[in-house]
Amino acid sequence: QVQLVESGGGLVPAGGSLRLSCVGSGDTLEDYAVGWFRQAPGKAREVVSCISRTDGGRSYADSLQGRFTIYKENTQNMVSLQMNDLKPEDTAIYYCATVAGTSSGGNFYLCQPRRDNSWGQGTQVTVSS
Repeated sequence: QVQLVESGGGLVPAGGSLRLSCVGSGDTLEDYAVGWFRQAPGKAREVVSCISRTDGGRSYADSLQGRFTIYKENTQNMVSLQMNDLKPEDTAIYYCATVAGTSSGGNFYLCQPRRDNSWGQGTQVTVSS
């Protein structure tokens, strides 16, 4: 089973950008679909974006309005999340996870964490107004 470690968070002003990284060890991420999730204080964890195992199918939360892009970088065994035009409501701890779902027509549907996924520490993103 692959282990995932998140990094790249920080404190940025509204309108700024960050690129989060999720690095895998113990197995190759080519064999997994991977997703980014976030949890804000007092709120439930929610899905942000997911990418399929092989065909590049992607999904994004509706609230993101095109500001985030997910990349799978197999040569580095890594999945990245480019976040642009950040807003204070994006403030949260961001986690990556191996996910299950269905990829079709460039989209990834029904993204949810795999049953055998183990959550890491996450990376804190704070956006100041």
